[in-house]
Formats: sequence, structure tokens, C-alpha cells
Amino acid sequence: MEIVWEVLFLLQANFIVCISAQQNSPKIHEGWWAYKEVVQGSFVPVPSFWGLVNSAWNLCSVGKRQSPVNIETSHMIFDPFLTPLRINTGGRKVSGTMYNTGRHVSLRLDKEHLVNISGGPMTYSHRLEEIRLHFGSEDSQGSEHLLNGQAFSGEVQLIHYNHELYTNVTEAAKSPNGLVVVSIFIKVSDSSNPFLNRMLNRDTITRITYKNDAYLLQGLNIEELYPETSSFITYDGSMTIPPCYETASWIIMNKPVYITRMQMHSLRLLSQNQPSQIFLSMSDNFRPVQPLNNRCIRTNINFSLQGKDCPNNRAQKLQYRVNEWLLK
Repeated sequence: MEIVWEVLFLLQANFIVCISAQQNSPKIHEGWWAYKEVVQGSFVPVPSFWGLVNSAWNLCSVGKRQSPVNIETSHMIFDPFLTPLRINTGGRKVSGTMYNTGRHVSLRLDKEHLVNISGGPMTYSHRLEEIRLHFGSEDSQGSEHLLNGQAFSGEVQLIHYNHELYTNVTEAAKSPNGLVVVSIFIKVSDSSNPFLNRMLNRDTITRITYKNDAYLLQGLNIEELYPETSSFITYDGSMTIPPCYETASWIIMNKPVYITRMQMHSLRLLSQNQPSQIFLSMSDNFRPVQPLNNRCIRTNINFSLQGKDCPNNRAQKLQYRVNEWLLK
């Protein structure tokens, strides 16, 4: 028994020394984090450590307006001033480069064909910068946001920055009214969303099997990614990756998009490591839900009972039933 305790103590001491040393190490940079272990035997901070290993990321631990969250539909408030979203592509299709970042499938649009979004909770127009995919190792998990405690197989996040106030997404991410993220849940089905089908068909997705792989996609219609609904849910939150800046407004569409089981399988075959390293699936690339901390979750879905005041009306029995498409 004494030997066992000695081993445990040494392991714990070693772990503490590792964190302490890394705090003063040049390895502490914006890319030094993970959702799970990256290379066996090494320490890279997972979500519960993000705010502890780098003082610039302290909001990940102490922030009160963090994302993602669990959306309880009984607590949502109808807001009659939420207008439909307006997507402006200039009538053009776009091109972009799809990356395996080691954490996400990331599609970054080129700078020639700009896509802007307005309406909803937005006062300013926001420009699409990146599309990220989150997905699980099994169909019962993968989304970052939960709906009444239920996870979905995945989540598409369209990240926009306020181009009226800021010159780029880096500046906007750390500034007030900086970001808007449109989130769409993913479910597995027999059919596939046409936009995601372009990203996830076998000829495309196999080009980005390993970390840092990239592949150019052309002729994309962003509007095809959106589900056929004008209903959404919105709240104020944060980035879901370090440094967890609390500058994001979230818009969660009230209808999912679909991909096939084969496409989901192809996503799970993507590695978060490089070819020379041990294979580790990119799946389960989601941050756990964070406390709501009395934030208001609004929706443009009209209830039969409408509240007068957002924060004071939560106790009312709201007549809301989530879109049946999300529950199928």
C-alpha cells in the first residue's frame, strides 16, 4: 500500500510541476489547448484547465457569460423585436479553403466573395469569417449546445465578425459587439444538406485526413447551408475556445440540418494529429456546457402568452413547444 501511495504522489507532483513549468514556457500560446489528449503521455490543457494554464484565458474559468449553454425551452422569452435573419451573398457563390486544424473541420472563405448577415438580434452587419464543425464519437453527442439537456450528433457554427466597427475577426473577437455565431444542429439521416454534402463527400473529406491538411472548395452557396426556417433562439455568450472572450451573440436555428451516416463516419476518421503521430479521432470536439447565470434566452417564436419584461417573466408558464424537426 505504501508503494502505491508513493507512486500516486509522484504522479501528482509530476503533474503539478508540469503545469507550473508550462506557465512560464513559450509553449503557452494561443494554439496550446485541446478538447482531449492530443498525444499520449503529454499534457495539453483540456477544457477544465483552459482558464488555469494561461492568464490570458482566465475568462474560460471565471467568466459569467460563457458558451455553450443548455437551452431550457420553458425559460425562453418571446421577443417581438427580433426580425428575420438577412443573408447577403451579393448573388454570388463563394470559394473557401477547408482545413483540418486538429480540432475542427474549418472552412475559411476567400476575401473576394463576401457574405454578410444582419437582422435578428444584430444592430450591425456582420461578415462571415469561418464555418466550423463539431461532432461526436457517437450519435448521442457532438453538439456544443444542448436543448433541454439533449445533445445532437453535431453542430455547425458560422462565425461572423462586426465589419462595421472592426477591421478583422481578431480585433472583433476581443471587442464589444464583436462576434455573431449562427449555430445549426446536425442530425444523422438518409439524406444530406447540399452544402454539407459538398464538404463531406468522400473525394473532399479524405483530402483533410490529418492535422494541417487543406483543400480548396469552389462554387459554394452559403444559403444552402441554412435550414428552411426563419425561427431561431438567441442569447449573449462567449467564444467556445480559448481565450473565451465574452463578445459573441449566439443565434441557434430552430431546425437541424442532416448528413448521412457514411458522412458522419468519414468525420470520425479524421485525425487530430499529424501522420507521424498516433491516430486520435477529432470527434468529441465540443466544450462542456457552461452555467447560464441568469442570462436571458430570447426567441422569435411567438408564444400564446407573451411576456412584458425579459428578466422578470421567467416564472410564467410559456406556451412554447420546440420545433418538431429538432425532436425527430
